[in-house]
Amino acid sequence: MGASFAISNDGRVTLPPERSATVATPQDSGATALDAGDREPAPDDLVPTDRRTLVMSVCGLGGAILVAVLSVLPASFALGGPGPTFDTLAQDDGVPTVEISGAPTFPASGELRLTTVTVARTSETPFTLGRVLRDWASPSAYVTPEEEVFGTPDQEDEFEEQSQQAWITSQEAATVAALEALGEPVPATLTVAEVDETSDALGVLEPGDVITGVDGAEVGTFTGLSDAVGDRSPGADITVDYLRGGEQQEATFGTLDDGFGEAIMGIWIDPQFDLPVDVSVNVAEVSGPSAGLMFSLSIMDQLTEIDELGGAKVAGTGTISAAGDVGPIGGIRMKMYGARDAGSSSFLAPVENCGEVAGNVPDGLDVFSVDTLDDAYAAITAIGAGDTSALATCEAP
Repeated sequence: MGASFAISNDGRVTLPPERSATVATPQDSGATALDAGDREPAPDDLVPTDRRTLVMSVCGLGGAILVAVLSVLPASFALGGPGPTFDTLAQDDGVPTVEISGAPTFPASGELRLTTVTVARTSETPFTLGRVLRDWASPSAYVTPEEEVFGTPDQEDEFEEQSQQAWITSQEAATVAALEALGEPVPATLTVAEVDETSDALGVLEPGDVITGVDGAEVGTFTGLSDAVGDRSPGADITVDYLRGGEQQEATFGTLDDGFGEAIMGIWIDPQFDLPVDVSVNVAEVSGPSAGLMFSLSIMDQLTEIDELGGAKVAGTGTISAAGDVGPIGGIRMKMYGARDAGSSSFLAPVENCGEVAGNVPDGLDVFSVDTLDDAYAAITAIGAGDTSALATCEAP
């Protein structure tokens, strides 16, 4: 089933804001691997330098008495660190991590690892405050009150459901993006799911309307609709052809500025894709949308005869839209450490996460910034060829 997406002129799509929280609730063990497109706070907000300095100073001044007190005081925090990684090109007991049926696939060399963040909650797994402070000071961890990650007790089930839904819809978006990047248009029924109250389409379009064209030209794919919206400046009119109750209708209304100088219609689309292949992801206890980029790359690698990686070990993270745009995620510092620890030598990071990446890259890891699936595919091909001189990094465009 499709998911509701907001459309901007560059083709980016996201879940509607009220549905986008994606936190997996830990199991009985008190810890779980989270796909960190979730609710953990931005690492730079959690561990500012002055607070680290204060922590170290206090620990030094307090002496044995303070250390003893800190080691026994209870604390209710969420502790995050590098989680397990999963090679999307590998098999586990003969079962592919990313399994494709309905099209020929080809052997792939190297690794394409999705990365996760592991989160433990001190209310379920006791930790001393000393442990909390150590993690707080670590560049590969974060510490924050539990409610910042898991919400209040009455929100936890909702967050878990949203996170699992984001995991599922990210796989569909990844499949569409990969196929279209390889030149295979994916037909879609483009149903209006919601009209924002700020949109000029409010009172004109309604949930359930099916968009069939823009400015007199037929639109039958999600990317086609996204591109059509992008062919104008914010504020310019757009004419939309749509079906309502089986009757063809037409409406003209103004577009909005998305805040980045790009035109949007201010509506959410629930695209029902007619996929020519079936893709199954066989990874347990991971949720959220931020593995989408690595899913897309795995699909592209498996569907092409080219040996893109040439044996290279690449990890990465990033949400993916059905139109192939890479979005930012949380927990990228921890994910880089997890990738390095798993043996990856290269890492793909969303360009919008570069502020967190710069200055925090662990030794032994080369990080390249990507904005689109095309960027990412070009990056793994360059890495496999052994020439990364033209690739963008978070230190240099």
